[in-house]
Amino acid sequence: MPQIIPATRSNRKVILIQLSPFQTRIRIDGAPRLLQLHRQAQAIALKGCGEAVHMKFKHGLMATSAALAAALGAPAYAQGSPNVIEELVVTAERREQSLQDVPVAISAFTSENRDLIGITTVQDMTNFTPGLQYSSQLDRVSLRGVGRTTNVHAADPSVSVYSDGIYTTSTVEAGKTPLFLDRTEVLRGPQATLYGRNAIAGAINLISRRPTEEWYAEARATYANYNRHLVEGAVSGPTMIPGVLFRLVANWEKQTDGWYDNIVPGMPDEGNVIDTNIVEGQLKFNFNENFEGWAKLTTIVWRNGGGGPGSRGTWTPAPYATFQVANAATTNDPGYGCSGRTTNVVNRSPLGCTNPQLDDPRKIASAVPFQVKLDDTLIFASEWTWHASNFDIKYTTGGARYHYNLNRPPNDNVAPVERFTLPGGLTIFPQQLYNYQEREEWWSHELTLSSTHDGPLQWLAGVYYWNEHYEQPTSTYLFDQTQIAQPVGASCPRFGNVCPPNTLLQRTHDEPRFHIQSKAVYGQIDYSFTDTLKFTAGLRYSEDTKTGSEEARVICFAFFACTPGLYPEQLGPFTPAVDLTQTLFVPRPTPPKGISQDFTFDPATGRARREYDGKWDQVTGNVGFQWEPDADTNAYLRYSKGYKPGGFRIGVDTALTANPYTEKETLDDVEFGVKKSFGNFQANVAFFHYWYKNAQIPLTIVDTAGGIVQANSVFYNVPKAISKGVEVETIWQPVDGLQILANYSYLDSHITRARGPVDPADPAALDPDANPIGSLADCAARQANADTTDNCAADLFSLLQGGGFQLGQDLKGQKLPHAPKHKVAVNVNYTWQLPTASLTGSVSYTWRAAQYGSIFNRSYTRSPSWDQVDARLTYKPENDKYTVILFVRNLFDDVGYEGGAGASRREGYIGPATASAPGTPVTVIPVSQGISTTYPITPPRTYGIELQYRFF
Repeated sequence: MPQIIPATRSNRKVILIQLSPFQTRIRIDGAPRLLQLHRQAQAIALKGCGEAVHMKFKHGLMATSAALAAALGAPAYAQGSPNVIEELVVTAERREQSLQDVPVAISAFTSENRDLIGITTVQDMTNFTPGLQYSSQLDRVSLRGVGRTTNVHAADPSVSVYSDGIYTTSTVEAGKTPLFLDRTEVLRGPQATLYGRNAIAGAINLISRRPTEEWYAEARATYANYNRHLVEGAVSGPTMIPGVLFRLVANWEKQTDGWYDNIVPGMPDEGNVIDTNIVEGQLKFNFNENFEGWAKLTTIVWRNGGGGPGSRGTWTPAPYATFQVANAATTNDPGYGCSGRTTNVVNRSPLGCTNPQLDDPRKIASAVPFQVKLDDTLIFASEWTWHASNFDIKYTTGGARYHYNLNRPPNDNVAPVERFTLPGGLTIFPQQLYNYQEREEWWSHELTLSSTHDGPLQWLAGVYYWNEHYEQPTSTYLFDQTQIAQPVGASCPRFGNVCPPNTLLQRTHDEPRFHIQSKAVYGQIDYSFTDTLKFTAGLRYSEDTKTGSEEARVICFAFFACTPGLYPEQLGPFTPAVDLTQTLFVPRPTPPKGISQDFTFDPATGRARREYDGKWDQVTGNVGFQWEPDADTNAYLRYSKGYKPGGFRIGVDTALTANPYTEKETLDDVEFGVKKSFGNFQANVAFFHYWYKNAQIPLTIVDTAGGIVQANSVFYNVPKAISKGVEVETIWQPVDGLQILANYSYLDSHITRARGPVDPADPAALDPDANPIGSLADCAARQANADTTDNCAADLFSLLQGGGFQLGQDLKGQKLPHAPKHKVAVNVNYTWQLPTASLTGSVSYTWRAAQYGSIFNRSYTRSPSWDQVDARLTYKPENDKYTVILFVRNLFDDVGYEGGAGASRREGYIGPATASAPGTPVTVIPVSQGISTTYPITPPRTYGIELQYRFF
């Protein structure tokens, strides 16, 4: 007969079931922690211990069947209705606890709930997570108005992502299917002690499905419109080695038809055109009753066309700019470079191309295709635990290596369709070819000690170390433009007026290489004054260092502002090429902060080089009280201080900017929450108030004074901002089989102090909603004073043309980016119990208020409010052998917005592009043609069928 040993840990009920000859330890904080049962012993345990398992815990399980299913690691719905209010275990505080017991605002998604509701992507997760925003195109996540605003790896995200305890720099793994992930937890608010670095806004915990004691195998297949296929399978069970279990899971996903219809003949559609596969293997080791281990190895391969992070996912409903040649900010994207100058596009004249996105957000005219690749990718994670009599020692270690490559076109040998000949015979290929890469390697180590004894005082302590190396080269090319192979010699005075050759025909090249280290030590205690009142306090010290270098070269060709007249070799504005590297990057006597060595120049490559060195540290922590007057109520008051290290604005979208250094961010949060159950109704409410300092916002300001075209790219630290709000998550089961989930969040994130930044899209602050510091008259008066230095001009013509005049603005009251004020999500699902099966219908409705994509809240950075309806129908026999799911997403094919809009100035020229004689300047006048707005939009309507079959 099994021996039942009741105990408590961390003020939570624990049952230890002693089975002979097998020992099983079930640590329950309202739900199971660890189970090691032999199949034959299982029946004894269930028969002899059914009543014990069914006893009412701190937060009792709903029924014996649900409790047993949870204790045995099986989903509760397999025993009955799939839509019951289950007890959910989370590891938010590094211990398995009931979600309702944790004094943290958490949204958690099990694999079963994701299948039921239809949460298949990270973007879906944002619908049912208050405050969460995600850009699938840019792989950027924000939470409660605090988030990542750049993909520069020398800067950090604001939401930490942990995959099986290993920090990762990307959110991509959170998009794995439910066959891979057992649970996803989104911890809202700064996780100041246990997660620390880069958890200033929160953390996302990804927990993989683990190997099973018994044989398990499952296969799934999905087919959807746009010719999307997904095939995946998993197998798990014991190995021939005693105490060693395994799990193997793999999938292959392919979509051949893009969401964006390309009207250029012969050019492929874009938008989620993918060919990806993931293979993952796990081993679990039960060495003895005190020592256990687990390890996972994953490989991911992308062979995508126009799909995946970095590919097209935007809508630019603006007229094409008038004729722009290579250096004049031309790209092959609608709204900028008029890439529609092809055979069937309306008006092929360079002065009058028509953007197909004016009428349809999902039509494009692109003559250069995408390619998104991910190869050489390995992800490793492991944890090793020693269970002592009163504490556990856990060592978690792992890392990743990958190579991401974004090309336009797929290789440098593909000629762009677009070309034209200027008066005088010069042929121009205005479309830039583009290559962006990330080569990443990182490894982390973490050692934690946590108490497991009975008593009012519980503790946890740990040390952490992270080591990362990355390279992030970015290049643009001008196809077949041989004039730039040898820039004019006079533009390289440091090399004796002989420029190094440019054999790759690169217009720009920027290559950062960085080494990043993070160290931390932390500890947290929980003390229970009584059975209902608990005190928590934690501290963490973090130290971050970033050292590295950056190399860059800039060639100017076929643009009137390539320093005309400065070099005698220049024959008009369009030829030859000019090397701007030594003109743009001038060493300073005293390098600015964060730069250990200012510009040096390599005569072999022509590149300028600069070295960086930065160090930041911070003490963070939390203190709080938790009150649980009864088994169904949890109220908490919590203060936390969050931190994100500083960094550098380098690479990706800029080159050797003047002042790349940025200060660290800090955030103080006061939060009050209540988690309450009323029988068949459950509600979790959180109120929070942030005091946010030094938010890192990237700004790129074009030099509007004329001459050499360059931009000042910086990280602007917003001095002070506030984010406050309320979040409500509810589950209601009014009758058997019917479940209603309803979430609402209110978010007010705004700047309280920021004076001086210049709007990149409106540097002269001409917009009616702009709040410039000073005026044109003030500027003229200041410049009249010889002792005053000012960066603005008093030339009205320059002002009207958008050149030569810049005004900083007062941004007090402006909303932070990607922070909709209101967000609503409702899911209604109902299960019909048929004679031999169940049929569940699920309908979800989401709505989000308007939001901005910039700290400059203007009409051109505003994404409108939007809503979406999804539906699913799930059929499952009572033996749970297979499942059939019919689904439709975005039922009404609405346009939704993943975040706020981006904006940029559209520039061109006016005047004849002719020259009467060699060396005669061309009459050209720069003109700003307005502001182009780009919206990050959600996918169109998709629908299909999914089949699941379980072999064991």
